[in-house]
Amino acid sequence: MTIVPHTPAPLHSVTATAPSVGRRWPFRVYPGDLSQVSRVRSDLAADLGRLAGLGAQSAADVILCASEMFANACDHSLSGEDPEGRVIRTLHMPTATTLKVVFIDDGTRTDAADQLGPKLPDQRTPEEWDEAERGRGLLLIHHLASRWGTRSVLDFPFCAGLGTVAWAEFTLAGDQP
Repeated sequence: MTIVPHTPAPLHSVTATAPSVGRRWPFRVYPGDLSQVSRVRSDLAADLGRLAGLGAQSAADVILCASEMFANACDHSLSGEDPEGRVIRTLHMPTATTLKVVFIDDGTRTDAADQLGPKLPDQRTPEEWDEAERGRGLLLIHHLASRWGTRSVLDFPFCAGLGTVAWAEFTLAGDQP
């Protein structure tokens, strides 16, 4: 008997459409559990497959950054601490050549040492990087995205800690499939 690798069938056939200003994909909600990273990646790959002209490398960069952002939301917020925690992903095009992926978490963890949000790790020596077990995700996003950042869900002082919006933009100009 021959073993044939399983390739999941597409949910439905979709014709890819050209990039356009204001294009939005349906938002997606995930349990705040690191075991969901493969689902986040798969869903994003399916959504990006609906965008005509997106090159394989650009899609891979977006998916890698998105999985890092999702993992950070699970690891550093209530989304991953609370059994009912959730992470929301949105995807849209603010311009015809810009793709923006956004993750929204449930808020500040009770055990969080750093309440100020994500930051790039301090510069480390090559030896320190060899020993480091964490801290590379934001560096990947910093180098692969055109722009990225974070902000509070609500910009009112009394709402601090209610959630963080992490976003990354990718320039699509000149992409080849």
